[in-house]
Amino acid sequence: MHATLPHLDQHHFPAMSRRGVTTLQVNLGYYCNQACLHCHVNAGPTRKERMTQDTARQVIEFLDANPEVATLDLTGGAPELHDPFRTLVRAAHARGLRVIDRCNLTVLELPEQSDLADFLAAHGVEVVASLPCYSSANVDKQRGSGVFADSIKGLQRLNALGYGVGEDGLPLHLVYNPLGAVLPPEQGALEADYREALRRDFGIEFTSLLCLANLPIHRFGSTLISRGQFDAYMDLLKSSHREANMDSVMCRDLLSVDWRGYVYDCDFNQMLDLPAGGRGHPRRHISDLTARALVGAPIAVAGHCYGCTAGQGSSCGGALSTEDEATVQVDFPLEQRVAS
Repeated sequence: MHATLPHLDQHHFPAMSRRGVTTLQVNLGYYCNQACLHCHVNAGPTRKERMTQDTARQVIEFLDANPEVATLDLTGGAPELHDPFRTLVRAAHARGLRVIDRCNLTVLELPEQSDLADFLAAHGVEVVASLPCYSSANVDKQRGSGVFADSIKGLQRLNALGYGVGEDGLPLHLVYNPLGAVLPPEQGALEADYREALRRDFGIEFTSLLCLANLPIHRFGSTLISRGQFDAYMDLLKSSHREANMDSVMCRDLLSVDWRGYVYDCDFNQMLDLPAGGRGHPRRHISDLTARALVGAPIAVAGHCYGCTAGQGSSCGGALSTEDEATVQVDFPLEQRVAS
């Protein structure tokens, strides 16, 4: 796999500083039951990195010591397949925090996770679920054979528990990633297409659709380098950069924690091994840090940050702006983008 950071370092991104920490995003480890083409974590069934219960305890201690943190965002890999997942959910729920599970949906169909959906519902966990298309061919191309069918079963299971149903339903957000080297289409229009197709074909309801851009790191970035398309994709991101999106990017208020407890400005920087504050700053651990100490601190940036500010913008919460902008496509053989 090609290293992407040397390529990203060739692209200057404007300096940024953080406001504080209101969201703690915890990556429990890189083990996953899937190995998706777009995955910035390079997660998969062979990864061994896993958070221990002791590190999870340090995360809980951080939450107790920093009441300004209102949201615990759990990710991976497949976070549910890591032992501390339920420990952290129970602890955050007991403290009245908003809890987000970044779910690949297929974990809900694993025999050993037969009670997972009920557990999530019982603890009021907000589900953010990957479904990069409402077409089985496109989903299976990006995420593996049979993934679409299992994802539909998972969504139906969640709907039966009240997720995404009615105004008072538990939050169920779907996530769209383009299959190739293009920006996501306009989020509102694509959400309407998703809603119509999933309701018509499967009786599925959901709360909202989040459109995320693919960042040129790890598997996706390496694929671009192999195909000679890395520079063209970077040109697309940079030419679509919007200064206004910089005020809303997730790193302004989010702190990323890896499976060992070390902290980063975002999950993408975690994958690039860029510590919070950037190169030259000491690597810091969640057990030695307060949220207040990070107010006004510099944010580590490189060329991949244009993926968060291009077009509508992209964050863990989807598009940052609602202004329409035409999607520009780079020639990429795997692209089968949903028409918006």
